[in-house]
Amino acid sequence: MNLQEIVTKKYNKGIADCSNEELYFALLEMTKAMAEKKENHNGKKKLYYISAEFLIGKLLSNNLINLGVYDEVRDVLAANGKDICAIEEVEPEPSLGNGGLGRLAACFLDSIATLGLNGDGVGLNYHYGLFKQVFENNLQKETKNPWIQDESWLTKTDKSYQVQFGGFNVTSKLYDIDVTGYENTTNKLHLFDIETVDESIVGDGIDFDKEDIKKNLTLFLYPDDSDDKGRLLRVYQQYFMVSNAAQLILDEAVERGCNLHDLADYAVIQINDTHPSMVIPEMIRLLMERGIGMDEAIAIVSKCCAYTNHTILAEALEKWPISFLEKVVPQLMPIIYELNNRVVAKYDDKSVYIIDDEKRVHMAHMDIHYGFSVNGVAYLHTEILKDSELNNFYKIYPEKFNNKTNGITFRRWLLHCDKGLTSLIEELIGPGFKKDAMELEKLGQFVNDDAVLDKLLAIKTENKVVLKNYLKATQNIDLDENSVFDIQIKRLHEYKRQQMNALYVINKYFEIKAGKKPARKITAIFGAKAAPAYIIAKDIIHLILCLQQLIANDPEVSPYLQVVMVENYNVTLAEKLIPAADIHEQISLASKEASGTSNMKFMLNGAVAIGTMDGANVEMHQLVGDDNIYIFGESSDEVIEHYAKADYVSRKYYDNDADIKRAIDFIVSDEMKAIGNAENLERLFNELINKDWFMTLPDFESYRAKKDEMLADYEDRKAWAKMMLTNISKAGFFSSDRTIEQYNKDIWKLD
Repeated sequence: MNLQEIVTKKYNKGIADCSNEELYFALLEMTKAMAEKKENHNGKKKLYYISAEFLIGKLLSNNLINLGVYDEVRDVLAANGKDICAIEEVEPEPSLGNGGLGRLAACFLDSIATLGLNGDGVGLNYHYGLFKQVFENNLQKETKNPWIQDESWLTKTDKSYQVQFGGFNVTSKLYDIDVTGYENTTNKLHLFDIETVDESIVGDGIDFDKEDIKKNLTLFLYPDDSDDKGRLLRVYQQYFMVSNAAQLILDEAVERGCNLHDLADYAVIQINDTHPSMVIPEMIRLLMERGIGMDEAIAIVSKCCAYTNHTILAEALEKWPISFLEKVVPQLMPIIYELNNRVVAKYDDKSVYIIDDEKRVHMAHMDIHYGFSVNGVAYLHTEILKDSELNNFYKIYPEKFNNKTNGITFRRWLLHCDKGLTSLIEELIGPGFKKDAMELEKLGQFVNDDAVLDKLLAIKTENKVVLKNYLKATQNIDLDENSVFDIQIKRLHEYKRQQMNALYVINKYFEIKAGKKPARKITAIFGAKAAPAYIIAKDIIHLILCLQQLIANDPEVSPYLQVVMVENYNVTLAEKLIPAADIHEQISLASKEASGTSNMKFMLNGAVAIGTMDGANVEMHQLVGDDNIYIFGESSDEVIEHYAKADYVSRKYYDNDADIKRAIDFIVSDEMKAIGNAENLERLFNELINKDWFMTLPDFESYRAKKDEMLADYEDRKAWAKMMLTNISKAGFFSSDRTIEQYNKDIWKLD
């Protein structure tokens, strides 16, 4: 059915007479119908990718591109005086994820469908997601982020399961979202919910009764874990997710002819980070319920489950007190005790036990012992896991460890969000890169072609104007498109070191005050949410917002420097920010970022990186060479040694470096306190000079020198354009299609 037929049926009028809202709902209906026709139920073995997050972004244009009808639909709308971009704005962004973990999961689902693999995602249908970020008095405030409408990408199914908690049961309801592959099949994202959830229990902000599980279970992603009630709710959520997933997996496997003993021939489960770890004891429990003995049940599940580690930070590897699990999932505890007993009987090393001396259950340890694969997400990350963080496990199971460097889907992060660049690439090398990203290598032949370089610079300027217009319309922010757009967008965490970027801004502010003006205005753009209970992260946001206000109101500095913190950073904003970036900041403390994926998106869109040798920056550096990336800072080995020796004292840098001292002192200056909150500013000041756990200060001078070098190089526009083109031409390796092919070849082994 074409668009006009749907519009006639729904509204009894022509396309030209419809509102953008009406056209959005008509396109939604048309796209879902087209996607359904491409569903593929072939293949004996099926992948279940279980994740607490799927940051899928708006879906309309992405689906139209993948279904091969975007241009046609855009032209039909234009012929009727309608703008597809304006219709996209009507669509709410699903609140189903937080950061890189969730966006990666979304890219992976896209690639699984694009490669025609038999695999679905499984998660939860959060009503309010993480939260909607608003800024009040230069502080982050968390508010509800509703996105579910009567007509949406969600399709209610007739599937539901009983989930047993300590003392009560709940009934789930399954909703599906279509995952369209590029010119290939449609898979599913399965999202479980409960009918008894009650949105009205959330008051102002994001406060609600955390103990009323039947009403709150699927309201929020990552409930505030600063108290036991919030932590317990996370356990309820995680078990609800995996119990539904396990029941669905067994039902579907049996439907395909599985006798349960041969489950590993029918199902493979990818545990995305530690949140879904309870799927292991739950699958064992369900198999035993169906008549299989414990020994065999454990053996079966161990052949089905694979674990992806996404972090080097010890605090991010979940450890739940036994008392929590006894309360929430008492039926799992005999199994968890038995799994631990088997480990204790085999190994003397307490560090590999599932249950520690403090009576906490280590989720990652369970995944490693009772799964068949453990992968890191970038070369350096996996090496650090093998050499230090998980070395005790690597010695036991060297054959389980493997690396799968992350990737991104080029359909969304190039074809959808940078159409000008996509057209230029197609004009130069043909359309093959849309399916085989390695074809981007062919762009290397144009690195000395002045006409191509000029076009590339013109496209970047057009993208900067698009961002300028968007931020003016949506957030009343004014940008100068002739300035350098220096962008850092990612979760707000001290290890990602937004605070170092802010100290650079303060340093530049003083330079301008002293008469040292930059050759071109610098626009430092930040986008980030801080977890509600992460106090220092929220203080860093406060610092950035205060700098934004201070500099904007300073006539001496504002012509040369601007700070912008976009509100409620999400996928939609990323799709505007990334194509507009000149410089992108990948400045995490070496050894702390598992991979990063914004680095890949910026690279693909022709931005140049300043970064540490951390995460996937290492592979990016290898691909583009020394001349096309700006590397600074201590190495991961040096950082790891600092932690081992406990020899880093931030106060020494503060006392011995006048520029560092001046920048940090400015945080608590009268000028800043006049517009900021003294408590927040003083706490951050004290954190930097007394602790600075993620070593901002040792790298600061190196960072400042490298960024100043970068800004000087930017003025040679031709040389800069060559760097841009080189980065784009080497980005093919970072396609999630490549990543998924490797997962399938080495881990999943789907038909």
